[in-house]
Amino acid sequence: MYWGLDEIIVFFIAVAIFCVVLELAFRLGRHHRTHSSDSARSHLTVLQTALLVLLALLLGFNFAMATSRFEARKTLIQDEVTVIGSTYLRAKLLPPELRGKVTALLKEYVSARIEYLRAGTDEKLLKAASASSRTIEDQLWNLATAAEAQGEATAAMNLMIQSLTDVYSVNEKRRAEQDNHVPATVINLLFVVAIGALGLIAYSYGLGHRRRHGSTAIFAVLIAMVFTLILDLDQPRSGFIRVGEESLLRLQENLNRTSSGKERPRPRQSRQERIADNVGNARPQICQVRSQTIACQSLSAG
Repeated sequence: MYWGLDEIIVFFIAVAIFCVVLELAFRLGRHHRTHSSDSARSHLTVLQTALLVLLALLLGFNFAMATSRFEARKTLIQDEVTVIGSTYLRAKLLPPELRGKVTALLKEYVSARIEYLRAGTDEKLLKAASASSRTIEDQLWNLATAAEAQGEATAAMNLMIQSLTDVYSVNEKRRAEQDNHVPATVINLLFVVAIGALGLIAYSYGLGHRRRHGSTAIFAVLIAMVFTLILDLDQPRSGFIRVGEESLLRLQENLNRTSSGKERPRPRQSRQERIADNVGNARPQICQVRSQTIACQSLSAG
């Protein structure tokens, strides 16, 4: 959201402002038409070209900033999925009484993360999902510290503690990246330069005795579309382009399938495949026996 409004509303507001600027600048240019000279028009052309170049640079700069932040958020989601999956696998190495508690908390943690992504811009849902994930993090850490205090500092427990630390670290990075937006000053500057460039174009049209509605309107709409796209990429909780939750959903499905014991059935092998596997497994043993026989024969001959 920008100015407290949805991106689609910002788009129509930007188009309306651009159209008003075009009309006002055209009328101003037509009013000054009789007092303009060739030198003034050439100077205006230079300013118009400079502003259009500046507008292109700002559009590219803002688009690159928004895209890099969007890709960073997607990467952190994937990193979080990887870390949680590793933690779940390492939890299977723990003692049975601790294993069940940790795996259950990890599945609840994944559900809390999905709810956090689905919360959108609802502050109540965001706070509830964030509080739920923090509570689960505290419970996981309390289980690890309790096991450590009871003298269960095995290699599996050490791996588990390392995985929990990675989960907390990735979670904090993700929260920091969610608040890392393109500076509002840069976006406002882009909007002001766009208004100035469109105003100079319409002003030059007014001096040239000809109104070009179609081309200027299309140009204004295109600038508004790029401007809205930059805002949409920079706001991952609203708009049309959002950070997907598909990787977390796949992780949740895998965790539920693993815990229920529904593993993927192995494909049934044919008789020829079984014979080939048996021959492949027996081949190293045959080679070893053959080498030993040759060695014995060489010793006897010596």
